[in-house]
Amino acid sequence: MAKIERMQTGLRLEKRMVKVLKGTAEYLDMSMSELVECMVLHAFDGKQVFREETRAKIAQLSEVYGFSLTSEDAHGLEEEFR
Repeated sequence: MAKIERMQTGLRLEKRMVKVLKGTAEYLDMSMSELVECMVLHAFDGKQVFREETRAKIAQLSEVYGFSLTSEDAHGLEEEFR
């Protein structure tokens, strides 16, 4: 096991994305922080993050929560203030 030191962050994420992330973390029986760390480490290595069955679950959760953003949207997001 690698020894690490964690720190608190003030990340702001799209609301529906957070709901899908929480549902995915629950499905995988891990914390949301662990899920994000896993996703980042896989992305940094250029590796596939999720297995097919997990991607299917993410698709279900995305439909339930009305989340339709894709990687194509990543550089064109504009926050709507209320």
